[in-house]
Amino acid sequence: MLQPFAGSIALVTGASRGIGRATAIALARAGAHVVAVARTRGGLEEVDDAARASGSSATLVPLDMRDTPGIYRLAAALNERYQHLDVLIGNAAVAGQRSPLDHVDPQNWDETMAVNVTANWHFIRAMDPLLKRAKAGRAVFVTSAAATQARAYAGPYSVSKAALNALVRTYADETSSTPVRVNLFNPGPTRTRMRAQIMPGEDPTTLPTPEQVSEKIMDLCLPSFTETGKVYDFRAGRLMEFLPPA
Repeated sequence: MLQPFAGSIALVTGASRGIGRATAIALARAGAHVVAVARTRGGLEEVDDAARASGSSATLVPLDMRDTPGIYRLAAALNERYQHLDVLIGNAAVAGQRSPLDHVDPQNWDETMAVNVTANWHFIRAMDPLLKRAKAGRAVFVTSAAATQARAYAGPYSVSKAALNALVRTYADETSSTPVRVNLFNPGPTRTRMRAQIMPGEDPTTLPTPEQVSEKIMDLCLPSFTETGKVYDFRAGRLMEFLPPA
């Protein structure tokens, strides 16, 4: 089996389930040492088992995305051990409360913004020096078509993803003169637990699996992928300058 990420260090947030888990395992099978970050230790241990079974390895980091000091401790540990980071996958997210805006609980709003936006800013801030020390640092953040939609009852999630898009595009522009490449990835409807919670009546067998989606995320992480500041739309199967409404 080809291992295009042999010797690479790859950090994946939300790595205990869904797209994050599938991407972490795919990177491990492709030769990367995966730093798997998630709140759920049990799910992380499954990633570790899969990495070991493929002959690779993983570092498990039980961490809540709202634990800002923990993010910086992780960056310091990676700096001490590896001095660089080849791949950063910003995947962790919460769906937020589905409710009219005037009924959204302020605590839930704050949590959605903290996990979906602010935590990614802290990861960028903490990991940027490590990405710049890699030969070809790559950062990919998982977005959603909700970022360009304004549908009723999905305000917290839509607003957070729109903010994430602006955050990532800003970082891409700021690093355009460096070897670091930064992009967004829109998986579209995928067979995940979050999707089932949002769309309980949907037939999951009609949706692509996280494993299918993760293969395309991997492409954006290769040193040979040189585009930056773009969004890859999985359903369209191509890069776009902007993500249009679904």
